[in-house]
Amino acid sequence: MSIEDRAKATAKDIEGKAQEASGKLTGDREAQIKGKAKQAEAKVRHSVEDAKDQVKRTID
Repeated sequence: MSIEDRAKATAKDIEGKAQEASGKLTGDREAQIKGKAKQAEAKVRHSVEDAKDQVKRTID
């Protein structure tokens, strides 16, 4: 498990949520979509880290 990678994923998720919220406030659909995409990317990154952890536990 890479704490650094998890922190980056969490930061990407927060950034995406902020961008989506900003887009909702201003009515900017593109910003909302980009924010949701960043959140999806963060979810994938967390899943990758979970898979790495599982493999490590299996090997150990």
